[in-house]
Amino acid sequence: MKTITIREACIEDAPLILQFIIDLAIYEKAQHEVKTSLAELKEGLFSKHSTAHALICLADDKPIGFAVYFYSFSTWLGKNGLYLEDLYVSPDHRNLGVGKAILKHLANLAIEKGCERFEWSVLDWNQPAIDFYRSVGAKPQDEWIKYRLSGERLKELALS
Repeated sequence: MKTITIREACIEDAPLILQFIIDLAIYEKAQHEVKTSLAELKEGLFSKHSTAHALICLADDKPIGFAVYFYSFSTWLGKNGLYLEDLYVSPDHRNLGVGKAILKHLANLAIEKGCERFEWSVLDWNQPAIDFYRSVGAKPQDEWIKYRLSGERLKELALS
């Protein structure tokens, strides 16, 4: 059995994180949507004003996955939440408990920080991920519809 460790990412991990992001995008059939550069990733995750955080998961000291998360806030609860933006485990290390270890690590962080919620999104076609999330007790929030403004539409609203 391999030794699984999870640690906070550091700026030296940025090239590795970028590769994991690309690997995740390939899996999600969206590689063309990855627009970030190494410099942008370093700024977004490791600058003094960053609001996002990253974890690196290792098996016997070999990087096998990552997670990116940030804190949100619920006005109804008056408490923070933890939002998981991305979770990726390399294909040859799936179904070994690695994803659950990352979720457990994040759940402990959420509790430690006084968060009332731990949330994320999953693509509706990604049945393996849906099954995995349900297996750890997560419930889909079907009553909410996710909306997004980006690119030109975001600029148009800002300038209107």
